[in-house]
Amino acid sequence: MVEWARWTRVEIAGGDRLDLMHARLESRFVRHAHAEYAIGVCLDGMERIDIEGTVHHAGPGTVVVIGPDQAHGGAPGDVPSFRYRVLYPSPAQMGALAGADGTGGPPRFARPVIDDPELAAELAVAHRLLATAEDRWEADSRLVGVLGRLVRRHADPSGRVDPVPRHPVARQVMDRLTDQLVGPPSLAGLAAELGLSRYQLVRRFAEEVGMPPFGWLAQHRVSRARGLLERGLPPVEVAVAVGFADQAHLTRWFRRVLGVTPGAYRNSVQDSAR
Repeated sequence: MVEWARWTRVEIAGGDRLDLMHARLESRFVRHAHAEYAIGVCLDGMERIDIEGTVHHAGPGTVVVIGPDQAHGGAPGDVPSFRYRVLYPSPAQMGALAGADGTGGPPRFARPVIDDPELAAELAVAHRLLATAEDRWEADSRLVGVLGRLVRRHADPSGRVDPVPRHPVARQVMDRLTDQLVGPPSLAGLAAELGLSRYQLVRRFAEEVGMPPFGWLAQHRVSRARGLLERGLPPVEVAVAVGFADQAHLTRWFRRVLGVTPGAYRNSVQDSAR
């Protein structure tokens, strides 16, 4: 089988934009996190998902829900590949589309893999309709319905997603790296600023965020690169602007995090803006 991925940005009711992924993957995703939810359904094969040190398996008939800023990795599980569809609603979109009252923030889900074949089938249909624009009215209606049922059936009633994760050490490191994205300070320098050894800093950061500092920096560069690509900048310029050594380095990390190349992503979001 041949690995492929298609990224699509669509406009939904109210003028909001929603990103979609449809892919067959043979390689693994590096550990990363999204500012958005990732809500997906495996269509064939088996996906292996690693979240907070626990391995989960998702096959046909299951729904996968990864929360905002929840670090995770993925790979085929005991099979050559898997095919899946994923929606990436923002926390605000999730709260609104899922019918949350808005007073406690977007919904939290206790389990990342949910065995619900009926909901999985509905999610796959809604995703296909959104991606192909066959019937925008039907697609929007199905999207609202499936997210609403997801929340009613499976959201954790005991809590909501905290919109501002509180990670004392990691937050300071993130702020410094964000300010110096192109020429970041050394690990030793950051550790000294915080009164920690390099080992202590890496351990604390990984405990708080779910990935080491270098992994977070790479995915943050990818996140910043997405914004520049959406504005129409070519990948070669974007790579330099966000601190990657060259376009090849940007492409490697872009595919590890998002599953598509920077050029394919730029074309998809530019097409949606026309």
